[in-house]
Order: sequence, then structure tokens, then C-alpha cells
Amino acid sequence: MSARQFVNDPDEFVSQALQGLQLAHPHLVQVSADPALVLRTPKDGDQPKVALVSGGGSGHEPLHTGFVGLGMLDAAVPGAVFASPTAYQVRAGIKAADRGRGVLLIVKNYTGDVLNFSIAAELAAEEGIEVEIVLVDDDLATDGGDDGGPGRRGTAAVVAVEKICGAAAERGASLAELAELGRRVVAGSRTMALALQACTHPGRQRPSFDLADDEVEFGVGIHGEHGIGRRPFGPASELVPALAQPVVDALGLARGDSVIALVNGLGSTHALELSVVHQELSTFLDGIGVRVERALVGSYVTALDMRGCSITLVRCDATLLDLWNAPVRTPALAW
Repeated sequence: MSARQFVNDPDEFVSQALQGLQLAHPHLVQVSADPALVLRTPKDGDQPKVALVSGGGSGHEPLHTGFVGLGMLDAAVPGAVFASPTAYQVRAGIKAADRGRGVLLIVKNYTGDVLNFSIAAELAAEEGIEVEIVLVDDDLATDGGDDGGPGRRGTAAVVAVEKICGAAAERGASLAELAELGRRVVAGSRTMALALQACTHPGRQRPSFDLADDEVEFGVGIHGEHGIGRRPFGPASELVPALAQPVVDALGLARGDSVIALVNGLGSTHALELSVVHQELSTFLDGIGVRVERALVGSYVTALDMRGCSITLVRCDATLLDLWNAPVRTPALAW
């Protein structure tokens, strides 16, 4: 018997969810069934702009489908649960989103995503659409240095890239300017995550790994991957600094620096818990003289029903802060 979830047919899970998204937000998004795409609902007076397209496997909602709209994405391309969309899907998303000034692809660093988005970019270029790719690789748990591996995974920093580049695109930035901006945000962002309980794939009986009551999985991935080690479970006042210190060290943050902080729930972590995590993170950063200019606290890049959280810090200055503050209206993010 599979785990109890609100699922009819696991094979139709994503398509039904996309239909529900459109029914809930018809003024913001339109859904294409074949190929599966989520597109920004056009408005009277829309002007030519660089289009932003992202995507990846489903199961991380509201990423990316929940970030389609004013100030963020023009299209999201969802694959099956934890599976990359096809190059054909991505190519269709590029063509549907193009508004005459080129397309910026924001891609998390996973082999399937990188391959299929790159193929789609080449196909679109052959059809006369200018495309740039920003690769997001913020996950410290997979930082192998120069070992020749695939490099750091892309995780919650993708939200900052989509928000900041989305704001700049609305203001008329060129494709080259947006690509440079996105890469700058990526370079100044790092993430670490931990799980108290693994996720369970729809239709399956068991979670992706088991944890004892007295341990946590440190450095876990957003597809249910094992982390880089088990650590003793403890209060938030111990777990949060353990997550944050490697991020601070990797970014070389020092007294007087400013950051945007993302405290992200991995699927089934309660909002009260995430607020406690943010309180502990703020206390930790204040103690070393790092200023939190803006914070985003909630479940934005999930791993199905995983219980856990991630901490992302993004170096910021007045320019990035201004773009972060710019208006946004999507199903999952609005101000």
C-alpha cells in the first residue's frame, strides 16, 4: 500500500496539479497541457521585453510554476516528479514566452536540466531567438571544488535569481545585462539544508531514506538525496548555526556585510518552525555583524513532503536590494 496522499493516479499527478493552478489563478497564468507549460497570462499594453523561462522536475512547488507572473518568470516548464522536462518542452516554452528581445533561461545545475535546456537553447537559436543561460549552483553540500564532477546543485538561490532578474527585465534590461546580473546573484549565493524526515514519492510506500529519532540528515538534496552526513538532533539554537556557518564561510561574509536571507521549508515544515529558524538565523548573523536587509521565510523550493529546511544567503548591495523590492505578482509571491 502506498503512502496516504491526495493523489488519484500518480501518472496524472502533475497534469492535474497544473489544471488546479490555472483554475486558482487564471488572471496570472495559463497552462498548456501538451507540452506541459505554465505561461504568463498576457495583459493589454504588454511591451516587448526579455522573457524569463525556468523549469525542472515537479515536486518542488511552488518552484517554478508558482513564480510565473509580473516581476518574475514568463514561462515555467515542469517535468514529471523529480524528472527534467524534455528539450522539446523547453523549446516550446522559449517560443511561447519570447516577446521579441530574447530569452533568459534560468537553469538549476542538474545533469538532465542542463542538457535539455542547452539543447532547447540551440534549437531556438536556429530559429532566430537569442538565448542566454544562467546556471544556478548554490548548494554547498555538493561543493567538490575542482574535482571534475557536476559541481554544486541548484537549490533555493534560484528564487533570488528569478526575482531579481525578473524585476530588471520589467525595467527593460537587455538580455546580456540580465545574464550578467543573474550570474552575479548566483556567485554571491550559497545554501545548506537539513532534513528531519525524508520525502515520499507519490505512489510509493516508503520515504527515500530513514532517520532515527535522534538524528538529522545534514546537506540533504531537494530530490530526496542523502546528505553529506548524519548529525545529532538538537534544538533550533544548535541546528541553525550549524547550517548557517558554512554558508557564511563560503561567501566570506564579514562584519558590515549585508545579505538577503531565505529560510525555506522543504515541504512539510510548519510556518511556526520556519519563523523560529529565521529568528535563530537573525541572532546568529547579528552576532557576527552581518545585516539581514530583507528576508523571505516560507516553503518556496520543496522536496515533496520532506520535513526540513534550507538556509540561503545572498550578498546584496543597493542595486540588488532595489530589484528585490520591485513589485511582483505571481501565484506564490506578491508584493
